[in-house]
Amino acid sequence: MNTLQRTVARPATRLLATLLPAIAAASLLAGAGAAQARERHTTVTTGSGQTATRTVDRSQGDVNSSTTGPNGKTSSRTVDRSASATTASVTGPNGKTATRSTTRTGTGSQTTVTGPDGRTGSVTVTH
Repeated sequence: MNTLQRTVARPATRLLATLLPAIAAASLLAGAGAAQARERHTTVTTGSGQTATRTVDRSQGDVNSSTTGPNGKTSSRTVDRSASATTASVTGPNGKTATRSTTRTGTGSQTTVTGPDGRTGSVTVTH
């Protein structure tokens, strides 16, 4: 890495070091409390004017969230829960998605995970 690359990389590293703890703290605060419908929007702006935003919508155990970084790339997470099943998906800033699906019964559960490359794995739990 030459001197110019290091000089350019440092502000980005500092920005991430500043933004990530703030977004994580805001996410934890948004998740505290009773299970009621709520929506939270968090925007973090650095001294140089770059911003990152996070939106979280929770309702009776279901979660929809998205985070947009200062580079404009967005990642998202969706979780749908019921008494007998949970499905979740995560989409990264590169557009690739991974999913997890769990079905519960009185005798156990079956979980299947599908990675962004389409490969799957599963786990069966018996009580």
